[in-house]
Amino acid sequence: MPVTDRPDRCEDLEVLYADQYLAVVNKPAGLMVHDSALARGETDFAADRLRGQFGRPVLLAHRLDRATSGCLLLAFDRDTASALGKALMAEGFDKHYLAVCRGWPDPPAGLIDHPLDGGPGKPAKKPARTAYETLARAEAPWPDRAHPSARYALLCCSPLTGRFRQIRRHLKHLRHHLVGDTSHGDGRHNLAFRMRGVHRMLLHAWKLGFPHPVHGRRLEVAAPPDAGFRQALALLNIPTPC
Repeated sequence: MPVTDRPDRCEDLEVLYADQYLAVVNKPAGLMVHDSALARGETDFAADRLRGQFGRPVLLAHRLDRATSGCLLLAFDRDTASALGKALMAEGFDKHYLAVCRGWPDPPAGLIDHPLDGGPGKPAKKPARTAYETLARAEAPWPDRAHPSARYALLCCSPLTGRFRQIRRHLKHLRHHLVGDTSHGDGRHNLAFRMRGVHRMLLHAWKLGFPHPVHGRRLEVAAPPDAGFRQALALLNIPTPC
């Protein structure tokens, strides 16, 4: 059965960490985090699932795009949610994403410093910075325009600001489009992966690191990539990062 970007409805989300104050879960690709103007008739949301799963109110500390999988941070009370919201904007809160892009970025590691607007209806541009590091490079045995093979890279992207679709738009700015991104990506490369059974955007919220808002001890949480992401890496002969 092909791997798709639509998760099973009403399935419990994998819990990566939980205590009486907060939790980190592994959101599947294709699941919207909460109801919004972009929902377009959807009735299945991570926030609703989590309220039922934990049997208590949940407050989302941050957001992930529908097509993005991985670490989703939530709080169980307003004080913890407020503290996490402030921590997200401060130094010491680390977010690391796995991303597969077309081409090989040069230099292989660096900082993308490019202002971005706030999305539809928010035209004002604000500073936006994303650090990136190339974890692996690959050449796929299918043609890319005039070339007999296509180049791809697995990146670790660390957003230092929190703008709308920041990683996706910053990779487009570099002309190293995120594979599977139907809004900001390259259709030819998206199609190449779909033809080989990968039907998801290749962006995964891999790791979170932050001081616990109550006792202060640092938490380091990692979400294993799902089957679709691993399938894409296998096509490129790239080992799945631990």
